[in-house]
Amino acid sequence: MAASLGSSGWWQRWRRRLSARDGSRMLLLLLLLGSGQGPRQVGAGQTFEYLKREHSLSKPYQGVGTSTSSLWNLMGNAMVMTQYIRLTPDMQSKQGALWNRVPCFLRDWELQVHFKIHGQGKKNLHGDGLAIWYTKDRMQPGPVFGNMDKFVGLGVFVDTYPNEEKQQEAQKRRYSPGVQRVFPYISAMVNNGSLSYDHERDGRPTELGGCTAIVRNLHYDTFLVIRYVKRHLTIMMDIDGKHEWRDCIEVPGVRLPRGYYFGTSSITGDLSDNHDVISLKLFELTVERTPEEERLHRDVFLPSVDNMKLPEMTAPLPPLSGLALFLIVFFSLVFSVFAIVIGIILYNKWQEQSRKRFY
Repeated sequence: MAASLGSSGWWQRWRRRLSARDGSRMLLLLLLLGSGQGPRQVGAGQTFEYLKREHSLSKPYQGVGTSTSSLWNLMGNAMVMTQYIRLTPDMQSKQGALWNRVPCFLRDWELQVHFKIHGQGKKNLHGDGLAIWYTKDRMQPGPVFGNMDKFVGLGVFVDTYPNEEKQQEAQKRRYSPGVQRVFPYISAMVNNGSLSYDHERDGRPTELGGCTAIVRNLHYDTFLVIRYVKRHLTIMMDIDGKHEWRDCIEVPGVRLPRGYYFGTSSITGDLSDNHDVISLKLFELTVERTPEEERLHRDVFLPSVDNMKLPEMTAPLPPLSGLALFLIVFFSLVFSVFAIVIGIILYNKWQEQSRKRFY
């Protein structure tokens, strides 16, 4: 904007008439206007994206900490460095996580993740990988790449160690070429809280899809993008240093509730790696919907995938309050006393009738 204004003749004549103070104010105003993040059209059709700063994170990593006022919270062994946030260092038995404190109520969105996985381990002697989350619960440590099992929401996993393949080798068994997967491997899973992530099989029984992603110890930037538009989940990657997105997973009919949290986590065991996050950028996507799509795309309250049967969740009974417990005990005692009194009356009448028959 400033460049186009500066090149016109009337702007040059007006600028010469301004005092030094007014010129400085005008320049500051133009810089402020030019630095704003406006809408940007993406893809074909009327689709625009808007950066949502409350759900985004980049250097110099302001607003990251453990306090309740921070937009992003650290957990476990995660720590903030000058150029990245390290979820886990290249050490055994570490786990860390980074969670957004603000729930996301966007209908259509795109999350771009700039990450780096590197370490001293040689081929298949490193692990375990990292995960990107959009879940109902946050800051819940557990065995699934540092997060809780039986989560509710979406998990995208960058798995760097082939557990199932190593078990097959130990049992002197081999996969057929069409079944074996090459690691590192990206997969996705939608869970309503009823499924467990199967570590022994690298999540194969519950994955929506996946692809091989050679992302370790690269000397250029690696990116992952998760796009959710019109119940359509798409995961792409840029890991070849060509600044081009490559398709990985595409699943229609994915139903995700609004109001969940974004996060990322990692874990190491006997094997380890550095798992670093450089930036997380969330964009709101504005897309046009037909009246029929508006009717079909109503809000849902539990994650699901069309044509994929997830076990039903049995909601636990809510705990009884103190008043409810008191009333239950009180009326139980009253009923017991009433039953005893009725029993005594009936017993006395029975005895009187027995005596009359005797005489």
